[in-house]
Amino acid sequence: MTVAVFADQLGPRGKVKVAAATAVGSAFVAGVVYVAFRRFESNGQLEAKLWSDLFTGEAIRFFWGGLKNTLKVAGVSLILALVAGMVLALARLSKRLPVRWLATLWLQFFRGVPLVVLILFGFYGFDLPRSTSIIVGLTLYNSAVLAEIIRAGILSLDRGQSEAALAVGMTSSQTMRLVVLPQAVRRMVPALVSQLVVLLKDTSLGVAVLYEELLRRGQLAGAFLKNPLQSLLFVAAIYMVVNLLLSAFARWLERRQGQGKSKKAAPGGPVRVTGVEDLSVA
Repeated sequence: MTVAVFADQLGPRGKVKVAAATAVGSAFVAGVVYVAFRRFESNGQLEAKLWSDLFTGEAIRFFWGGLKNTLKVAGVSLILALVAGMVLALARLSKRLPVRWLATLWLQFFRGVPLVVLILFGFYGFDLPRSTSIIVGLTLYNSAVLAEIIRAGILSLDRGQSEAALAVGMTSSQTMRLVVLPQAVRRMVPALVSQLVVLLKDTSLGVAVLYEELLRRGQLAGAFLKNPLQSLLFVAAIYMVVNLLLSAFARWLERRQGQGKSKKAAPGGPVRVTGVEDLSVA
């Protein structure tokens, strides 16, 4: 069973208010779309050629190259950030005060510095290649965010799990590796996939160093085809499809977790982390 961590169940009045707010919001969005459509039509932005040029074989291959670059830097950054985040999470839980202080300092600093500044600093300050500067920036920032997700997953387990393992003669490291982490990871997976969605969108900041990821390819295509608006909308649609697929994957993992191995796990449900930027590191 899934347990909401940061929100209570809505009552009858709350559900009515949410339904009303949803209806108002939907009407507002529909109005904005209608106005935008009329503006596009009046400015000639709906001409068939402006859109058809995006679906030629050459254009599709060009955008596909940008998407591959985006997925490459996102994948490498995620792996590195997960490793660093695991180390930082364990450091934050260390019994040694200096280790906790150093980990907290890392989290506070890299969560407080804008990601685009980290990317630009790596590119201009250390003369890193464009792709490397993006990977370094994404890794540093997301290691701090993922560390808090991992720490939350570990702390969500009942302390009796660790105490029982220590009572039968396991060391602290064995307890963490063989008992705590396997259970915590199952709870963290949906939150980790959700953070991957954020990380994937953040790769678009690579445009600041002219790295040819998806957004930069959209800008170049728009300049060449003389349809910048259409090219950027096409790029936005690609981002939406990829992120929807990742979100669907996270939901599938959560359902599978609720139906399968989680039945044998400790009480509780997956860790839900919303607004991870605001998590306390105290």
